[in-house]
Amino acid sequence: MGATMDRTVLQVSIFGLLLAFGSTQPKDDWEIYSFHINSTVISRYATTVITSRVVNRKDESQEIEFHVRIPKNAFISKFRMFMDDQVYDSVVKAKEEAQQQYTEAVSRGESAGIVSSVGRTLEEFKTSVTVAALKKVTFELTYEELLKRKLGKYELQIHARPMQTVKDFKVDVHIQEEAGVNFLHVNGGLSTGALANAVTKAIADKQAWVNFHPTVEQQKTCDSCGEEGINGDLAIVYDVNRDKSLGDIKTSSGYFVHHFAPSQLPRIPKNVVFVIDKSGSMHGKKIEQTRTALIHILNDLAEEDFFGLITFDSTVSYWKRELVQANSQNVKNAKGFARNIIERGGTNINDALLDGSRMLNDNPRNGSASILILLTDGDPTSGVTNLGQIHANVMEAIQDKFPLYCLGFGFDVNFNFLEKLSLQNNGVARRIYADSDADLQLKGFYDEVANPLLTDVTMIYNGGANLTQTNFSQYYNGSEIVVAGQIIDNNIETFVPRVVAISRNASIVFSEKNSTAESTDNSDIQRVWAYLTVKQLLKKELQLSGAEKENIKNETLRLSLKYNFVTPLTSMVVTKPTKDNTEVLHKPNEEAPQPAARTTLGRNNPRLGSVAQDSLVRHSTRILHSGYILSSTPMLNMDYDMTVVPPLIRFLLQAENQSLPLCFDIPAQIRLRLLRLPSVELSVNGELDGKTGFNKIVVYFSTTGIIDVDTSRVTIHDGTFGKILPWLTGQETTTAGSVTVIKRDKEVDITVGGARLIILLHGNGGEKYLWPVLRQQISDNNAEGILAQKPVAYEEVHQPQSTKLKIKDQEIGVSRAMAADYTFSPSVILPCWLMSAESALQARLNDFIIFTL
Repeated sequence: MGATMDRTVLQVSIFGLLLAFGSTQPKDDWEIYSFHINSTVISRYATTVITSRVVNRKDESQEIEFHVRIPKNAFISKFRMFMDDQVYDSVVKAKEEAQQQYTEAVSRGESAGIVSSVGRTLEEFKTSVTVAALKKVTFELTYEELLKRKLGKYELQIHARPMQTVKDFKVDVHIQEEAGVNFLHVNGGLSTGALANAVTKAIADKQAWVNFHPTVEQQKTCDSCGEEGINGDLAIVYDVNRDKSLGDIKTSSGYFVHHFAPSQLPRIPKNVVFVIDKSGSMHGKKIEQTRTALIHILNDLAEEDFFGLITFDSTVSYWKRELVQANSQNVKNAKGFARNIIERGGTNINDALLDGSRMLNDNPRNGSASILILLTDGDPTSGVTNLGQIHANVMEAIQDKFPLYCLGFGFDVNFNFLEKLSLQNNGVARRIYADSDADLQLKGFYDEVANPLLTDVTMIYNGGANLTQTNFSQYYNGSEIVVAGQIIDNNIETFVPRVVAISRNASIVFSEKNSTAESTDNSDIQRVWAYLTVKQLLKKELQLSGAEKENIKNETLRLSLKYNFVTPLTSMVVTKPTKDNTEVLHKPNEEAPQPAARTTLGRNNPRLGSVAQDSLVRHSTRILHSGYILSSTPMLNMDYDMTVVPPLIRFLLQAENQSLPLCFDIPAQIRLRLLRLPSVELSVNGELDGKTGFNKIVVYFSTTGIIDVDTSRVTIHDGTFGKILPWLTGQETTTAGSVTVIKRDKEVDITVGGARLIILLHGNGGEKYLWPVLRQQISDNNAEGILAQKPVAYEEVHQPQSTKLKIKDQEIGVSRAMAADYTFSPSVILPCWLMSAESALQARLNDFIIFTL
């Protein structure tokens, strides 16, 4: 839950006017007369340039926007604008330096920027500039990425969303692979239906081309198009020929890149243990999809494989206490176990992983590959809950013998914790999005690791230096190992690569006598090395602390600045004409929430939020940390009436299968019933402080238990004892009857009967305030309170002068607004549909107001 509030608020009509000016200009005011996406892929390294040319059709100056989506795996490396024969180049700087520049600009009321992620694979980039009457501007954005091979193919994703039809619309992709292009497909919504004829493709030995040139009429009539033009994706899918066991090695100017993906190898039988979270937060669709995916995975096990199933809540349960062979009878019995997994209780990740590790360690098999897979949707709340201790325990149990893969379900999970856990144990972490296809995501991940071909892979380069990662625990069919580095003294003659690994039953060496690495004039090879090095250093930094961590961070920053990459350690300063503002762009990390995706997470809690309305007159957006968007709203010189109204708090209420949540305002000086769960004797009330947020939250449990939380301390009473826990004093766990309370530096984690409540301590300019978040709900037909509200299903009804939402056969007038979400720290700002409290809640506001805590 997140909230904001201000002491004086401008009438909302001014806010709506400013937003309309910034984002919904009539399309005949300005025209995109040319929109080109050019992507060049050389040896799997893609450089994409998006160029948008826009003309201001009005006889007065106005703000023109550039808004595109790019792959999350990419690094932006260049952005510039061309206007009035001038070029305005962006500059990549250290984040602290850029942030200082940004802060100084905001303090003058000059600029603001926000960043956001879109869906699972895309990030947004957005900026704007003032263009004089009848003048033109050209935006040019460049980003780079190394394509990753999965399931036997590479995929280049291109998203096209100009938001109007464009006379000169082109997407051109040129692929150059010295090994030769084996196959080429074009997928995605923009390659089907009426647009299929707009796509052409060709292969000529070592090159391939894809061109997408839709006419204006085609841009209106395709499945994902309309009067606003194209909005969809192209996915260019291909693979290369593989006739060398050692793979492809390219060199240029003292650098090399090695792509290693042998295919003619026998499959290694695997030992796999699935560790499945069945805590109360997995209730509903999550556990159903997990059951479905697990049954499909069990069906795909080869008979030579051995497997184990472990489920956990507050305790650990087994199907069998040892690995069993994947014969038909065992698989049948295991599927019966999977169908009957029931969610309940807390989250004991530590014991579950230790038991999974023990199962693999106690059942070694020569000539096999072991894998441990964890699926969880929340933080540890039972057993060992200290994250550092869990990391240490799991590392000691695994001891580099097999990889651990962590799948984080939804956005309530601590993804940084899972990522570090995986990286420390030779695996990877993957977020599973809580959407309708979550079972397919789970099955898709398993498919990537289903067929190990090599274990203990060591890449050796005599005559090489400054190498990227060279040791890999396992190599899977359909994947690829990529190593880059420098060649000492650029001496190709003394540069000798080879690969040593374990195949099914024996050690194997990949080398080619008298072979030489292929020299090329491709200058991107050095950038591939830099790209891989920065990516891997960022992961390494997660695993370290102290001086080691600082050294890695400094080297990552040095390379990011040298190669002009926008990474989590750098920011891009977008320089504009003097009459406009300087803006700063940040690269997100995976831990950051994704506003557009979070409406389908199945969390039955609203989110408190607010935006100071008077500040929105100066700038309509703020910094977030989860993608790319840059925008600023200019000052408007106009006459308007200001009406002072009482301070308000804005609530965010989750939507069902829609991109925008609902929001509504309530008076800020009241007490609220936040939650009441009769089935577990839990009741939560909160008091607003009248100026910023909650100053006190009281939790009642059983008949005599009370947890009193304010901005200075947490006090626990259960009728027999009392305990006071100050904030900012580290982690401490207390058990009182059926309730477990984990007090951390800036949050209190309360678990009772499968329900889990987090109370966050926020600070703003010295002022402190509280935000409650319901992380784990239980099924209770008599649940009451703001936090018990379920996601709202609505349909948008667009009318010429307004937008309405249809909720339960009732059409409700709404306006587009913004609100801060403080269910995360730091907070994020989300767009929302603003309506009355009664319309959003489908109940009277008085039903949620109480007079005493």
